[in-house]
Amino acid sequence: MKPIKIISATFLAIGLTGTAIAQQAAPSAPAAPSGGIDKVEIAKKLANPIANMISVPFQYEYSRGVGANQAGSEQTLLFQPVMPFDLGGGDTFIVRPIVAGVREVSVQGPTGSPFSGYGIASVTVESFYAPNTNSSWIWGVGPYLVSPSGNSGKFGSQQTGAGVTGVVLNRKGPWTYGLLGYQSWEVGGNPAFGTQNNLYGQPFVAYTTKDAWTFTTNMEALYNYDTRRTSNPLYAGVSKVTVIGGLPFSFSAGPMYYVSNTPGGPSGWGARATVTLIVLK
Repeated sequence: MKPIKIISATFLAIGLTGTAIAQQAAPSAPAAPSGGIDKVEIAKKLANPIANMISVPFQYEYSRGVGANQAGSEQTLLFQPVMPFDLGGGDTFIVRPIVAGVREVSVQGPTGSPFSGYGIASVTVESFYAPNTNSSWIWGVGPYLVSPSGNSGKFGSQQTGAGVTGVVLNRKGPWTYGLLGYQSWEVGGNPAFGTQNNLYGQPFVAYTTKDAWTFTTNMEALYNYDTRRTSNPLYAGVSKVTVIGGLPFSFSAGPMYYVSNTPGGPSGWGARATVTLIVLK
């Protein structure tokens, strides 16, 4: 993995975030009903993947049972800013670049000695056109792209994939629930370390309290058409929106369990924690 590719991928995502912030920022933000920041409204928007709100999450995930002998572990750090662009009339276009950094420890391949190392696994761009529905039900759809960013195959597929993303959800009082997914097809690259012929589905449910606590559960099923296997971690977590130095942050954590897994992929129990900076308009 060449350092220049890691730096380029990271700064591309940061640069896109800065552009969105510049376009979305207003001279002054309207006051919340309490005269300050409405933490409950922010918590509800964070539960909505296509909310018209800029957020910058850093997600850490720990998985075990990795490798041919299931004796390895994997740590993943995702940088995944959410950038909405106002199209007028209540319509928005949301772009979410995702840079995935991975550290693997004692992960054994089909042949050879266990491997330990770190690098960039992939760079993904998800996008959604979300029209104003004038309803509690909303939906979004858009193009999907994933690049291996030159990884060596130690951290996943070396293929490039392209496809479509979609989401439909309902916001009803304290509840937010729906389904997010994508379909991708390989468009080039080495298939030796896995392909990008994938179907992904994530049903989710979130409940937000009057104190800006959110309880969430989701299931992230990723089916690969070539191996005919599904990786399916179940996650349950809790998050809290708080204000530090005048800036709203969300902190979340919870366990995850792989109901099913692909050969050599994570299995059993793991954990996830996320810190999210919210940028108000």
